[in-house]
Amino acid sequence: MSRVKGLFVIFIVIGLSGCAGCPYSFTGASVPPHINTIAIPMFDDQSGFGEPQLRELLTSEVTQRFERDGNLRIAGRNEADSILDGVITRVSDEISVVEGRADRASVQRITISVRIAWQDVVERRVIFENTVSNWGEYDVAVGGPAQRQEGIDEAIRKLSEDILLATIARW
Repeated sequence: MSRVKGLFVIFIVIGLSGCAGCPYSFTGASVPPHINTIAIPMFDDQSGFGEPQLRELLTSEVTQRFERDGNLRIAGRNEADSILDGVITRVSDEISVVEGRADRASVQRITISVRIAWQDVVERRVIFENTVSNWGEYDVAVGGPAQRQEGIDEAIRKLSEDILLATIARW
C-alpha cells in the first residue's frame, strides 16, 4: 500500500511541476487558441554527409507525423500560425557492434542530429530551439545500399517522432 501512495505522490509532483511563467504547457487538452496551423519548410542539410535525399526524406516524414497527429494542420509558410524550421547538422555512420576474432564490424549505427526552431508567427517570437538526435542500425554482413538505407530510414522515423514530441510538449 505504501508503494501505491509513493507512486501517487510522484504523479502529483510530476503533474504540478512545470515551467512557471512558460506560455506553453502540455496539458493534453488543446493547443493555444491562436496556433492552428504549422508550416514545415524543406529542412536544410549542412551535415556534409552526402546523402542527396536526406533532407527530403526527413522533411516528408516530419510532415506526415504532424498530419497523423492532427493537433495542427499543415499550411504554407505564408498562411501558417507557426513555422518549424530544421537544419540537419550532423550525420555519422559508425561501428556499433564488432564480431569475431578479426574485429570486423557487423552492425553500423547512423546517427542524425537536427537543429529545430519553432516560431509563433502570430506573436512573432521563437517558441523554442533545440537540437534533436536519433539513430538507426543496419547489418553490415548483409551489406548493400538497401541495408544502409534501412538504417537511415529507422533514424528518420525515430527523429520525426522526437521532433513531434518536442513540439507538442511545449503546449
